Amino acid sequence: QVRLVETGGGLVRTGGSLTLSCEGTGRTFGDYGMGWFRQAPGKEREFVAAISWAGGRTFYETSVEGRFTISRDNAKNTMYLQMNSLKPEDTAVYYCAADRIRMRFALPAAEHEYTYWGQGTQVTVSS
Repeated sequence: QVRLVETGGGLVRTGGSLTLSCEGTGRTFGDYGMGWFRQAPGKEREFVAAISWAGGRTFYETSVEGRFTISRDNAKNTMYLQMNSLKPEDTAVYYCAADRIRMRFALPAAEHEYTYWGQGTQVTVSS
């Protein structure tokens, strides 16, 4: 069974940085693209960033581009989200997710394209 576990969330002040990690087990981690999503209080879950199965291609939601960096280390079965210049509006529960299609070229932003999800990690940015 595939399992994804996020770590690294916490409380940070505006302008600060955090790095989230997502470790996967249960299938060949490096064969699947991955994504980060987030859900703020009272809002629907939204796409944040995606990375290809080999890590060579990335895609970001507009509001985080230039501030967040998605990366992965397939040898460690782990994906990362480096978040810099954090803003209060980045406050949310952050989820990692694994693509449903093996070695897909596209980098999907839609939730239904991801089969497995982590439990989420809370990120709170104080003003």
